[in-house]
Amino acid sequence: MPHQITDDRPAPDPPARGTRTTGYRRLFALPGTRAFTAGNLLARLPMGMFSVSAVVMIAGARGSYALAGAVTATGLAATALAGPWIARLVDRHGQTRIAVPATLVSVLGSLALLLCVRYAAPDWTLFAAYAATAATPNVGGLSRARWAHVLRDDPGALHTANAFEQAADELCFMLGPVLASFLTGALFPEAGTLAGAVLLLSGMLLFTARRATEPPPRARSKAPSPLRAPGILPLLACCTATGAVFGSMEVVTIAYADAQGHRAAAGAVLALQAAGSCAAGLGYGALKPAGLGLTRCLAVMAALMTLPWLSAVLTGSLPVLAGALLVAGMATAPTMVTAMTLVQRRTPADRLNEGMSLMVTGLLTGIACGTATGGWAAEHLSPTAAFATPATAACLALLIRTTAGDGRHGS
Repeated sequence: MPHQITDDRPAPDPPARGTRTTGYRRLFALPGTRAFTAGNLLARLPMGMFSVSAVVMIAGARGSYALAGAVTATGLAATALAGPWIARLVDRHGQTRIAVPATLVSVLGSLALLLCVRYAAPDWTLFAAYAATAATPNVGGLSRARWAHVLRDDPGALHTANAFEQAADELCFMLGPVLASFLTGALFPEAGTLAGAVLLLSGMLLFTARRATEPPPRARSKAPSPLRAPGILPLLACCTATGAVFGSMEVVTIAYADAQGHRAAAGAVLALQAAGSCAAGLGYGALKPAGLGLTRCLAVMAALMTLPWLSAVLTGSLPVLAGALLVAGMATAPTMVTAMTLVQRRTPADRLNEGMSLMVTGLLTGIACGTATGGWAAEHLSPTAAFATPATAACLALLIRTTAGDGRHGS
């Protein structure tokens, strides 16, 4: 085992072995957990704001959803490349020393994008500015690492914490688009990006100020890369295809609402998908249904993601589409909770941030591909036909899982 660097910060006492710590109330009774969760949620809210704000801001100023989709896809792809490297630095040097300066770089990138759009800079500057946001730390991964540290002797409670974290992701994706749409519509087009930058920085400062629950930094790991752990590569491929579901659904829904003259409602419609996922994630964490593995979760997601497509084709109604997204979203949180739990089990403890960041890399790569593909389909085919993109991506995730299997017994 590599030598672990210790520090003199008091760490919360883990629950005693055998203690049944499965309820959400019990999680937040642990010292320091409510404090770091509050800062993390504030920093995580912009996750649901930035891409919607960028799409609305760029498409409104330049008149092209294809350009808006390409710019956001570039930023997501850059984040996918930078994420594991930043996470490796976090594992080695600690969350506070790395996350705060990385967040500052990301905030400067967001402000640069805002100014480039505001003052009609050339298109290439939009790509360059948005790529700088790749320095954003994996906020959810930082929080999951804290839970893994605090609950290291209580796997039952860790499952519940992972479910809460996934529900928190969905809550931010539920509230973020609504807030971004309101700000860009009620104030000015750049308001969503500006507010997101402020929330990210202030939330990260609050989160990193809570030092007692921060996992201690570790020496340079001698463990192999998480990519070489059994089953990680198939999980990474599934996460990439699942990310394509999220990315394409977002841009296609915005284009569909815009085509019907209800662009301002796009955020609320997307929020319903996140609401369904949030509710399902909390229920999954509390009930822990037996036998609902990743393959079954992906199968349910593939089936439910056809509902938005069918509603758009058969009814052409935005309210009906909103209801379909609410139902379809119920499959995503259990899928992600199951995948992240598998990652935590199979990643070396001293490279946990890096392992989770690799999964986020897969998600962001998929979101980037889905955003670009969905934007192209919405512009060159039709917003209605473009709903086939997320449905196809969900089927691809299931196909990868069923053909690659668990990946434990070979590459």
